[in-house]
Amino acid sequence: MLRRTYNWTMALADHPHALWWLAAVAFIESSVFPIPPDVLMIPMILARPSRAWLIALIALVASVLGGLLGYGIGAFFYESLGQPILEAMGKADAMETFRTKFNDFGFWAVLGAGVTPFPFKVITIMSGWTSMPLGTFVATAILARAMRFFLVAALLWKFGTPIRDFIENRLGLVFTVFVVLLFGGFFALRYL
Repeated sequence: MLRRTYNWTMALADHPHALWWLAAVAFIESSVFPIPPDVLMIPMILARPSRAWLIALIALVASVLGGLLGYGIGAFFYESLGQPILEAMGKADAMETFRTKFNDFGFWAVLGAGVTPFPFKVITIMSGWTSMPLGTFVATAILARAMRFFLVAALLWKFGTPIRDFIENRLGLVFTVFVVLLFGGFFALRYL
């Protein structure tokens, strides 16, 4: 089943609508969706390394636009949408304390969440909720997401074939490590 899913994802990477799917995932991941766009971006670049920069650019633009949706949720719909999303992620209790300190470190919070596997949607919603200046938010989101997506693209473009061979020869191990890191991140986010 794992091999079939991997093969399907690699085939999707060559699909004529793959870039649209990536854009959709990157957009909604920045405001409500729990799966990062890397899940599609990495196999897309491995399948077609010549499109690495275009793939990273589409992920960047869609992610920042989705971040604006998250910002809007926090700014205008925190009570009805933002708070339930953050409660589902286990972050509701610390919200008021966090709100008072967030804008002091807002640039670094957006930058850190945009570059790391930390769920970007938490920071986009928080940025709107705490009324972070929109210009600061957008500039930092562009910087952070560009760093993340273009670094991944550069590494896969440069070392794609060996990485692809490694993944294909050790698919079970790679999948296990990915799942452990994914759930470990959610666990750390919820309980730390």
